[in-house]
Amino acid sequence: MKSDAIMIETPRLLIRSFDEKDGPALFEYLSNPNVYRFEPGEPISMEKALELASKRSRNNDFWAVIQKNTQQLVGHLYFKQVEPAAFLTWELGYIFNPLFHNNGYATESASALIQYGFKQFDIHRVTAFCNPENIASWKVMEKIGMTREGKLKKNVFFRRDVQGLPIWTDSFVYAISREEAENL
Repeated sequence: MKSDAIMIETPRLLIRSFDEKDGPALFEYLSNPNVYRFEPGEPISMEKALELASKRSRNNDFWAVIQKNTQQLVGHLYFKQVEPAAFLTWELGYIFNPLFHNNGYATESASALIQYGFKQFDIHRVTAFCNPENIASWKVMEKIGMTREGKLKKNVFFRRDVQGLPIWTDSFVYAISREEAENL
């Protein structure tokens, strides 16, 4: 369930709760097949984008990333506590509109969100995963101070082949602890 609205400000961005009005901006990039190269799912319709924006506006798992000078939604972050809760571990993820790639927005917003999380919540550690071929993603993780802790082999699939069999892929595992974040 959604708690009070939170707004995190960086030099160029606002990181905020989703609003039901964010549907068209979500559609702009989540309807693009290239967005799903390393992500589960497939391009969505405007109807689904409106539904997603409404659903995300009622919980704290997804955060809208807004360009300050244009008020344009440029992407989103996923930030959620994982089980078991006693481990005080949160998972970070992100997807950005390809029109805004290579501007440092993922790095700027992800860094701000995890720093906010360490200061405001009882977080011990933040983890993130990505396909080893997704160089841009793991470079973001490294820029925000996360350490590559390993490679999981054939641990996940998002697609199936023509025979319906899973197409397994590897994942890099990254993490940062509260102590590491305090020393950045």
